[in-house]
Amino acid sequence: MLDIQKIRADFPILNEKIRGKQLVYLDNGASTQKPKAVIDAETFYYEHQYANIHRGVHYLSQIGTDLYEQVRRQIQAFINAKHEHEIIYTKGTTNSTNLVAYTFGRKFIQEGDEIVVTEMEHHSNIVPWQILCEEKKCILKVIPLQQDGTIRIDDAEKIITPKTKLVSFTYVSNALGTVNPIKELITIAHKNGAKVLVDAAQAIQHFTIDVQALDVDFLVFSGHKLYGPTGTGILYGKEDILNEMPPFEGGGDMIKTVSFKGTEFNDLPFKFEAGTPHIAGCIALGTAIEYIQNIGLENIYQYETELLAYATQKLSAIDGLTIYGNAQQKSSVISFLLDGIHPYDVGVLLDNQGIAIRTGHHCAQPVMDFYGIVGTCRATLAFYNTKEEIDMLADGIVRAKKMLQ
Repeated sequence: MLDIQKIRADFPILNEKIRGKQLVYLDNGASTQKPKAVIDAETFYYEHQYANIHRGVHYLSQIGTDLYEQVRRQIQAFINAKHEHEIIYTKGTTNSTNLVAYTFGRKFIQEGDEIVVTEMEHHSNIVPWQILCEEKKCILKVIPLQQDGTIRIDDAEKIITPKTKLVSFTYVSNALGTVNPIKELITIAHKNGAKVLVDAAQAIQHFTIDVQALDVDFLVFSGHKLYGPTGTGILYGKEDILNEMPPFEGGGDMIKTVSFKGTEFNDLPFKFEAGTPHIAGCIALGTAIEYIQNIGLENIYQYETELLAYATQKLSAIDGLTIYGNAQQKSSVISFLLDGIHPYDVGVLLDNQGIAIRTGHHCAQPVMDFYGIVGTCRATLAFYNTKEEIDMLADGIVRAKKMLQ
């Protein structure tokens, strides 16, 4: 059992009043709030330890470098990567995915080759592949959605073929909460000789991920959804594949030697880390991971599963409310609509009550097109949320419905 009130005390923003009402923060799928330990870690670095890294012999540069590389090893252990140099720091999930598209894609994908995604993808896992397909004259294929918000393995087996060079899909749908059968999808892809990228932006904060057990080729996620700072992210890639990929950006840290006759690129992971990174943010990301590990991802998963079941029951009982995404394997997302009411109007009225949800297409317009809707209201849960807050959400929806109908 988690001590939720003790946990909530670690997050200063949860004490805020919004429009005179106690904040009920249910927009965790967009970004999670930060515990004081994370805020303090970033502040402490700037106040007491700051210098640029990898370049200086002085004390501050060395301590910053040590802290930065220590977090890389921490993330290696967190996802069970084989080597620490398989962990590449990026700005976030979108940046990580684009890195793979611009390096792996441009070297290994040729005209007529196929890339496969699912219909539930976030735009950041669609648009980079569309750009690549237009440039390379390769083909983007889509595994279709089912009405309950899942995909069928049978469809995947038909669409993934020996022509497929890359399969890129989300672990958890940000719009529907569906948990995809990624082990089966990875197996199908590898049988056809394709590499696999898994978008773990909506999964990494909810349950344990073991990249070696999954045998995934690339895994991407964002720090800000993992209770860490914005502007931080991770690309995991298998060592042999990363070594074959060309650099993404040119500049400092990604080189060994430079002359006008030519440049020799650095070894992993630095080949993909040009320029001064978000040092303080990456150090604080390590603090965020330590924080959730102290709570325990298994404890977080069990509690959030209980919260999701409670929220689903409460909202399903509201007359005229439809939930989109009803997979049996589902994470902490509830997307819903009230009959005849625009989601934006519901969101505004809930905001007037201090309740923060997300409205719109959630950067997943193909999902909305599939259901024939413009968008949804989306409540996303974290381990600091409570059943009392879900009750407030349900009551707020009922009040909004009475005002708008």
